[in-house]
Amino acid sequence: MMTRIGQVVMLAHAGDREEARDRLLGLWAEVGEHGDPLHRCTLAHYMADTQDDPGDELAWDLRALSAADARSGHPRTPAHETSPALRSLYPSLHLNLAADYVKLGRPAAARSHLARARAAAGTLGDDGYGDGVRAALARLEQQVAALPPDGDAERDGDDDEGGGRSGGEPLGPPRRGA
Repeated sequence: MMTRIGQVVMLAHAGDREEARDRLLGLWAEVGEHGDPLHRCTLAHYMADTQDDPGDELAWDLRALSAADARSGHPRTPAHETSPALRSLYPSLHLNLAADYVKLGRPAAARSHLARARAAAGTLGDDGYGDGVRAALARLEQQVAALPPDGDAERDGDDDEGGGRSGGEPLGPPRRGA
């Protein structure tokens, strides 16, 4: 499954987002809502990149986080108790959610996920992927620092836990290869 996801991701990176979105949806249907959480997380993570609407992108990024949490066994399982591969996804998952919330004008939610991304960043390797996520995190932190203070606090509780990613420059981090 991961090879098939990777093939579709290459299609998306080549610029055919609509075809990639259609193929990812087909894989999503094949995996199903009770399929392997790693496959669901990866599919949702990349599916978010193909969305045109920021609300849809957020929904897919939330699905990705939910699937990662399911893989770890519990939504609040500490990162050190999950597999190394899964731990390395959390900085990117939270960074993507922060970028989504910036696009939706929800700075408090963005700050919350930036803090989670920063807290999980220690799990990143000293490689191109880790460097890319750290650089994207620094860029987004600068952008969020310029936003008004917590104007969306009344809308931001833990309502954002549940399962999706942000795709474009300069906000989005690189995706871990599928």
